[in-house]
Amino acid sequence: MKTKRMQMRTALASLMLLLSLAVFAQEKQLPNVVILATGGTIAGAGTSATGSAYTSGQVKIEAMIDAVPNIRKLANLRGEQIANVGSQDMSVKIWIDLANRINTLLAGNDVDGIVITHGTDTQEETAYFLNLVVKSDKPVVLTGSMRPSTALSAEGPLNLYNAVAVAANPKSKGYGVMVVMNDEIHSAHGVKKMITTPVQTFQSPEEGMMGTVIFGEVEFFHKTYGLNTVNSEFSVAGVKELPRVDIVYACADVSPDLIDLMVKAGAKGIVVAGVGDGNMNAGTLEAAKRATKMGIPVVRASRVPVGTVLLKGEINDEEYGTVSSMELNPQKARVLLMMALLKKRSREDLQKLYIDY
Repeated sequence: MKTKRMQMRTALASLMLLLSLAVFAQEKQLPNVVILATGGTIAGAGTSATGSAYTSGQVKIEAMIDAVPNIRKLANLRGEQIANVGSQDMSVKIWIDLANRINTLLAGNDVDGIVITHGTDTQEETAYFLNLVVKSDKPVVLTGSMRPSTALSAEGPLNLYNAVAVAANPKSKGYGVMVVMNDEIHSAHGVKKMITTPVQTFQSPEEGMMGTVIFGEVEFFHKTYGLNTVNSEFSVAGVKELPRVDIVYACADVSPDLIDLMVKAGAKGIVVAGVGDGNMNAGTLEAAKRATKMGIPVVRASRVPVGTVLLKGEINDEEYGTVSSMELNPQKARVLLMMALLKKRSREDLQKLYIDY
């Protein structure tokens, strides 16, 4: 009897070992994805499931992961809390910390992709910044939500699930930094927040979305425009801060002294969110010319949400020393100018960057 019990125990131990090895083998076969959390609505909480008031960044990343059914079947996951802010409080310091952490993680063989949870207000700016400075062709995916975690029909869990699916998918390699929300995959270059609160807020009106991800099923339609990631000349290695670049919002009878005041306050570059085709009134145009003669670059973007600022339109950029942002909106034009000003460049050099990136 004793021998029989020992045989049964041995058999049971062998079975448990085989099951453990099978589970280990399955885990090893899954890609490794790191989720870097920065806060935002996706981590927000409110007192009412049907109210619009909430506080961003209340839920930690591990709790967010555990709240998504089957997400660990997509990849071996671990989370890191980089920051915990509403994206209206996103800062250059967090950008640099985030970029350095991504580059460190992706330089190793044990990480296959990155997901970043982020508020939607400045998500397109963070995505575009990372698109310039991430030094890997492995997938980097930003996601978020328009409804806090406590809201009725909060879409954050599915957005996070789909973002992990994209980051874990081998065919996502080489697409640059992406934004995944509302079942859509957008490029960092093309994506724009177009609507204040509905879940379909992110759109790519010029390029169109790059693909779709439906309950984890990934399909790409096309790649992004412009140089990015491994093909980008920009880097944050050793960078502690970025040059100050301000934005002037043009409107009817806008005060021409705004540019002068920004220069006096220490701006190293200025972006004009111009009317129409990056236009501005005569006084502001002369102020822009004064700034460019002082060596302060002025980039013409547009407050119009869709379209390209023409190189040879109503304003002669060569005469005024200004630069066209092309299809980049004012906030992304600012990001590119901040990075460009880390070294001395001519107006022609700057214009080429806006064409290439």
